[in-house]
Formats: sequence, C-alpha cells, structure tokens
Amino acid sequence: MAETEFKAIVLNNEINLNKISQHFGSNRKLKWEEYLILKGTELQGIVREIEMKRVYLFHFGSIVFLNFQYHEIMDVINYLKTIENGIHDTNTFKYVDEYKIEINSESESAINNDYMVTKQIAEYQFDIVSTVLAKSVALEKIESDISRVLDEIEEVVNNLYRGELTVSDEKLAKMSASILEFKLSTISYVMLLDKPAITWNNEEASELFDELTILFELTDRYEKLRHKIDTLMDIIEVFSGLAHSKRGTRLEWAVIILIGIEICLSLFALFFEK
Repeated sequence: MAETEFKAIVLNNEINLNKISQHFGSNRKLKWEEYLILKGTELQGIVREIEMKRVYLFHFGSIVFLNFQYHEIMDVINYLKTIENGIHDTNTFKYVDEYKIEINSESESAINNDYMVTKQIAEYQFDIVSTVLAKSVALEKIESDISRVLDEIEEVVNNLYRGELTVSDEKLAKMSASILEFKLSTISYVMLLDKPAITWNNEEASELFDELTILFELTDRYEKLRHKIDTLMDIIEVFSGLAHSKRGTRLEWAVIILIGIEICLSLFALFFEK
C-alpha cells in the first residue's frame, strides 16, 4: 500500500507566483485562480530526494507539500524567500492542514476526515486535495485574524458600557481596513466559492472537490466568516457614528465658547473702555 502525505501551510496573504515561475524558466503569466507546481528537476538542488515530491503554490499565500519532511519544507521555504520577498517564515507552522491519500487496489475507495483511499491514483487527485487544503489553511488564518479584531472591538464595547468612547479615528480606520481585507481575502484571494478549472472537464475531479469541500466545511466556514465580517462592519459604522457625533458636540461647544468670549469682550469694550 502506497501513501502520499499532504501538508499545507500559509505564509502570507499573497505570493507572487509569476516571479517564482519566471525563476524556474516559465514565461507564461499565471492567472489569479491558477497555481504553480514545483516537481522533478525544479526541486533539484533544493532537497536531496525529489522522488514522489511536489510543491503546490497558490496566489493567496498557501503552500502545499507532498511527501516532505520538516527540514525539507524549511529548505524549500528558505529557497523561495531568495526569489520572492513577500514570503515570510515567521510562525511557519502556526496554520497547518494535513491529509493523506492511500493507494490500495484491494480496498474500497473511501474519503475520510484525515485520509482517502483509492484503488488507483490519478493526477487530478493531487490537484484537488492540494487546492482544498490550501483554501482550508488560508481560511484558518483569516478566522484567527478576525477573532483578534473581535477581541479589539470587544474592548471598545466594554468602554462604551462605561460611557467612554476611547477609540481614535486612526484606530477605527485600521479596523475598517482589516475587515475589508478579510472580505477581499475570503471572496477574491481564497476564491472559496470557485471550483478549480479541472472540475469543469473531469466529472470525477468535480465530485472529489465537492466531497472534500463538504468534509473541510469550506462553504459553512465561509458563511460564518461572511456573517462575522458583516457584523464587524455594522459595529464599525456605529463606532464611526458615535465618533462623528462626539466630534460634532465638541465643535458645537467650541463655537459656543467662542461666542461667549466674543460677547464678554464686547461688553468689556462697551462698559470699561469709555
């Protein structure tokens, strides 16, 4: 029984695949929905053993390694860093998703939580499993980042209970930018609702993608994220309204004080400068 082990990590919000592709001798411009595969001679000089190994790189920051050990993964990442400055290896394995394909001609085909069994391996299976894992691990990072923003907003809400609005315009702007970035990442970057191109021409690939999408709960997780993002945007709008109201009140008081000072000066001039 042969096995193929998949390990997916996410290094950044975006990777310039065209830059990496050009380094390996390809001048074809990759579209946003396409991925880059490194295998065979492309891995020579990076890792010692290249047999049965390949690397899938995705525009939205995920990398999937097939049959790689920890030190080999780090060798690849360090090599890619010399090509693409956008790749960071800080907390490399903070977000990880793993899966396995077992090839067993004597067993029934099956798809489980951690592995799938197939009687005969097909190229599309590598592509589909890698794509789903890449989306899943990217989604995990977005989920974590949103939780961090929620914690920040909770602190502001707690201050509001005490009648204090301590958030600055700059912080509000940063929060809004983060939320919009999450929305852009989940819809455009990760393309959670889009199927890989291979699924349009291969029925088996389409079925596998649909099953793995359900298994990794990509659609459900996306919907939960979308609701959280919408809720966050609503909260930010409330904060912005309160901040503008507070600023307007201060301006009104400033105008009243200036009018009062002007009246006092006029009375002083009227009664004491004769």
